[in-house]
Amino acid sequence: MTPLLEALHALDQEWHGLVPAAAKILLIIGLAWALQHLAAQVIKSFHAYMARRAPGMVDPGRVQTLERVFRYIATVVIALVAGTLVLGQLGISIAPILATAGVAGVAIGFGAQSLVKDYFTGFFLLLEDQIRQGDVIQIGDKAGIVEEVTLRYVRLRDLDGYVHFLPNGEIKSVTNRTRDFAYAVVEVGVSCTENADTVLEIMRTAGNSIRTDPAFARCVQEECEVIGVERLDGSALVLRARLKVAPLEQQPVRREFLKRIKTAFDAQGVQMPAPAIAIQSGDAGTSRTGRPRESAGR
Repeated sequence: MTPLLEALHALDQEWHGLVPAAAKILLIIGLAWALQHLAAQVIKSFHAYMARRAPGMVDPGRVQTLERVFRYIATVVIALVAGTLVLGQLGISIAPILATAGVAGVAIGFGAQSLVKDYFTGFFLLLEDQIRQGDVIQIGDKAGIVEEVTLRYVRLRDLDGYVHFLPNGEIKSVTNRTRDFAYAVVEVGVSCTENADTVLEIMRTAGNSIRTDPAFARCVQEECEVIGVERLDGSALVLRARLKVAPLEQQPVRREFLKRIKTAFDAQGVQMPAPAIAIQSGDAGTSRTGRPRESAGR
């Protein structure tokens, strides 16, 4: 009878020891659930903050991708911490588990370096808002419209309709041609005998006339900026000016700018640089260049 009483007493002591452990485990699980819910609310408020900060400029695809990444990171961290605490309450040593996980992590890291690099680079591309869906960009020798940005790759469609998938880990630099504004830059060569100030004023007037034209008013954002004399190129005086325009509008505006400059030059008699000609010497087999000269009799 005594052994039975001792066994019941030991069982009672063990039961009283398990009740506080079970309560602690339930408390840990409850705290983990509450932290997960709090993390979800914080991530939702992040989306609202981005929308308030730049109304109409937030890329939904970018924000949704970042939300998934943050939610996944929060879930993994909370689950690992809660699982470690629960195992500790059950009396299971987590040191061997952590050592095994560390060795496995190192092995996976060496075997999937390029994949990990793609994900890290893609995360910062999205976080820093370097690329948005619909942008026209150039990465290396590939250029086109961004159709999709993920943590793994950027999908581009070029002017010929071909689709390029560029791994994020291979992106070294990005040229974004549609961010905020662009410049329609023109360089015009005139004869060195022309007055530079007069020609620059003609270019300014031509540029400002584009800005007041209803067909181009939505494209041109500021008045014409005359940069000045760019260089002396033989018999030509090269002048430069530019217009600040909306993204992707620089080429149509530039063509119209050049057209109006040519019309104004013709109307005011501004001379273009004289063309060079090549003179072939039949005796020496050599050639030289120069401008056409008037005959001695004139």
